[in-house]
Amino acid sequence: MDARSDLHHYNPYRVFSRSEWASMREDTPMTLDAAEVAALRSMHDRLDLTEVEEIYLPMSRLLSIHVAAMQQLYYAQRRFLGVVERKMPFIIGVAGSVAVGKSTTARVLQALLARWSPRPTVDLVTTDGFLHPNAYLERAGLMQKKGFPESYDLPALLGFLSDIKSGRRKVKAPIYSHLTYDIVPNKFTVIDRPDILIVEGVNVLQTGRLPRDGQAVPVVSDFFDFSVYLDADEPVLRDWYVRRFLALRDTAFHDPRSYFHRYAVLSDEEATATAIAIWERTNLANLEDNILPTRPRATLILKKGADHVVESVALRRL
Repeated sequence: MDARSDLHHYNPYRVFSRSEWASMREDTPMTLDAAEVAALRSMHDRLDLTEVEEIYLPMSRLLSIHVAAMQQLYYAQRRFLGVVERKMPFIIGVAGSVAVGKSTTARVLQALLARWSPRPTVDLVTTDGFLHPNAYLERAGLMQKKGFPESYDLPALLGFLSDIKSGRRKVKAPIYSHLTYDIVPNKFTVIDRPDILIVEGVNVLQTGRLPRDGQAVPVVSDFFDFSVYLDADEPVLRDWYVRRFLALRDTAFHDPRSYFHRYAVLSDEEATATAIAIWERTNLANLEDNILPTRPRATLILKKGADHVVESVALRRL
C-alpha cells in the first residue's frame, strides 16, 4: 500500500457548518450588549449580536476548556519538576490577511474572555508595533514590503514574547500609529503578567528556515497556546480592502498628519484604482507568499463569506 495515498483522505481539521458550530455554545452566557459589540467593530466589518452568539461564544467556551487544561498541565509539570515558576500567561495568536477582520476578532475575544468568572486579565497587542520604523524600511528598500516578514524587528518581537511567557513584569511593546503609518517614538504599551494575552498580526504563524545544525530557531508561534486564522477568498479580501480604502479616504486621510493625506482628494475612480494597485503590489503578494501558507498551522480557522459573516469553522484535531 502506498502510504502517500492515505494522506489525501486525512483532514487534520474537523469542519463545522455555522449552525453546527453555534450549537457548541451550550450555556455560555452572553456578556456583551449591542452597544458594546458595535464599539468593538472596525468600520468595514459586519459584527452584531448574532455573530457573537453563534461564532464567538462557542469560541469562548472552547478557549475556557483549553485554558483550564493548560493550567492543570502547568501545575502538574511544576510538581513533577519540583520547581516554583512565575505565572505563565495563556497566549492566543490571531492571523489572517489585511482587511479580513483580525482586529475586530481580537477585540471581541478580549472582551468576552475578560468577563469569565473569576475575571481574568486579558491584554491585546498587535505585531504592528514591532514593524521597523519607516526610516529603516526606506533605507532597506522595504517600504513596498511593509507587513512582509522581513519588515518586522523579529528579535524584538521574540524577546517580547519570551519575556511574557517567562512571567516577567511590565514588559514593553512599541506602539504603532495607523494615522502616521509609523512607530510612535518613545511610546509603549506595558504588559504586566496578564492571565491571557492575544497577539494579532498578519504573519504571526510564520515559520523560519530549518537549521542545518539542528540548533533551535524560535518563531513567534512557538509561544502560542492557541491560534486563530481568519480566512476569506482573495477576490472578497480585495473588495474589502478597496472599500476600507474608500472609507478612509473620506475620513482619516483628511487629517493632515495622515501618511495617506495625499489620497484624500482622489475621485472614486482614482481611489479605487489606487487601492487595487496597492493591493496587488503589496497585500496580494504578502497573502500568497507568506500569510495563506500558514493557514494550516492554526488551531482554528474561521471562513468568512462576502458579507463578513463566518460561514464555517475548522478546528484542528487533537
